[in-house]
Amino acid sequence: MLKNLHMCFFCTNFAANLGNMASRILIIDSDITLSTVLSDYLDSRGYKAQRVSDGKTGLDVLSSEHFDGVLIELQGIGMNGYELLKEIRNRLPDIPLIILTTRTDREDQMRAFQLGCDDYQTKPFSMDILICRIEAIMRRIKAFEENKQRVFELNGKVFDATHQTFDGKHMSSRESDLLLMLCRQEGEVVDKHKILSALWKEDNAFTARSLGVYINHLRAFLKSADYEIIAARYKGYKLINQNLKS
Repeated sequence: MLKNLHMCFFCTNFAANLGNMASRILIIDSDITLSTVLSDYLDSRGYKAQRVSDGKTGLDVLSSEHFDGVLIELQGIGMNGYELLKEIRNRLPDIPLIILTTRTDREDQMRAFQLGCDDYQTKPFSMDILICRIEAIMRRIKAFEENKQRVFELNGKVFDATHQTFDGKHMSSRESDLLLMLCRQEGEVVDKHKILSALWKEDNAFTARSLGVYINHLRAFLKSADYEIIAARYKGYKLINQNLKS
């Protein structure tokens, strides 16, 4: 049981299905010994942890890969911890957040909540309790995701993610899950790393090729609805309504 950690925790959308999916957590911490111990502990509890030693590198990694959580030390990371928190919140506005810190002043706690944190814990704390808090947030996010819209009308064609059908035609579960992600962000680029981590649970060259195959499957479904999926090079995919193109 570890105590006296001076860290923050951020937990993203697409939270883990706690029973069968490993959530990816990024650790931003200049203390190599501490971050290694923390990483090993998280790995032992079923998470997949990755470490970087400064805030700028952390932002770069978050821009190119999908993570389900980020652990951040407030000091010694090359930039102010609250500024890093603010930047991550601006880039990823829906990320739930827990702060773990030695700062007990009311003003510090108010500042953190104003920046969007969901919980504020001061040291010393138990790693077991930290895991329980992470999992509680994961469960809330999972319940929220399950209650979001799952039926979409695309130019007269109905996509039903619950029954995995498009215009009455059956789809595979992966086709349905992929189209659901695109529909929920219609007109916006959905990051390919986010897709791969959420649906394939792995982000590598093999799964990227598999994603391309499923995108082509969906294009065949969507043709009758005058919708198309556009690839944004090196970024991801975007679902657009051809009837609304200028």
